[in-house]
Amino acid sequence: MPISKPPAGEAQMPACATIYRPGDRLHLLALKPPLKGFDDFIGIWLYEGPPRILVDVGPQATTSQLLSALDRIGIDHLDYILLTHMHIDHGGGLAEIAAAFPQTPVVGHPRGLPHVADPSRLWAGSLKTLGPTAEAYGPIAAVPTDRLMAADDLNDPRVQVIFTPGHAPHHISYRVDRLLFAGEAGGVCLAAAPGNDFMRPATPPRFRMDVALKSLEALIQQPPAAICYSHFGLRENARGQLAQHRDQLLHWRSIVADEVPRHPDGDAQAPCLERLLHEDPLLQALHQLPVPARQREIGFLNNSLRGFIEALQEGTLAG
Repeated sequence: MPISKPPAGEAQMPACATIYRPGDRLHLLALKPPLKGFDDFIGIWLYEGPPRILVDVGPQATTSQLLSALDRIGIDHLDYILLTHMHIDHGGGLAEIAAAFPQTPVVGHPRGLPHVADPSRLWAGSLKTLGPTAEAYGPIAAVPTDRLMAADDLNDPRVQVIFTPGHAPHHISYRVDRLLFAGEAGGVCLAAAPGNDFMRPATPPRFRMDVALKSLEALIQQPPAAICYSHFGLRENARGQLAQHRDQLLHWRSIVADEVPRHPDGDAQAPCLERLLHEDPLLQALHQLPVPARQREIGFLNNSLRGFIEALQEGTLAG
């Protein structure tokens, strides 16, 4: 369910990123695309290091916000720009950010980097899948190939690369010190109220349950760490968070596998979502989110559910 842009002609003040400091030498930069309900949702991580890294860059529409935030913090050099994956809300603004730090390698999945060098298919796919949301995020410009480094060529013992396909086939997580930058490999975790989180899968089509579970296990086996979610924030006890999300995926599989056969007409989406909202304890905080954020999350919940339903229909939901 794409989220609509503000009405044409509506006066908009230039947005600024919100800068949070959840840990020593660690900043979370919350970007604000021109979409209702997207505040405190797109998170870019800056770790001052060493090494000094930026994890993801956000969409093109927010590049000025990100550059301004880095300037406010006093960042004039980065050792690495690390991409968890190439989806438009994570890497759409890369060309401008890379140009602002011309000496900084851009690290990503070897299968994803060709889409950074030539983003035409990525942009077309984003428009097809997200529609007005992709338009609000802004177009994707190419990054010169000499700026790109395949993650398996990164030879820095301070940065551990963990290949975590699932949310996307080209998804990578990174561990630096005690911080686990997991992108969307551990789903989405939002603070709905003090001490009460809303957690959901990020499983758009085409979803492979076995691949996602294997990636989660690889992260759970890491030494104790804090997890840095792209959407959104830092949580201690990464292992516990990831195990909770693994159990959530298994719960969704059980509900979808039970509910879909009850609807031979193929119209299982709405009843599946109704059961999930009622039976999944990690979704219960949805009603505590602000209304615009709640509407955004219903759209993403439907997209993740489509991943499960299509996987069941294709016979790939076993894991």
